[in-house]
Amino acid sequence: MTDTDLIEQSFAIAWSVLERTGELGEPNWFANFLLDEIIERVRCGERHRLVLSNCAIDAYRHQSIKLVS
Repeated sequence: MTDTDLIEQSFAIAWSVLERTGELGEPNWFANFLLDEIIERVRCGERHRLVLSNCAIDAYRHQSIKLVS
């Protein structure tokens, strides 16, 4: 699996989870945020789709709370 495939699949998982839970915000910002989180972890060596998507989801949820505070 290429890095591109890994990133695409991880993004799709994260997007799907947050869409189903009603947590999606502004789509362009949200997409960029998720991609940045996933790409950074791939650069650090992570290669597990679910770990990548879960980390992006957690970062998004943490960021959302931080913005509201």
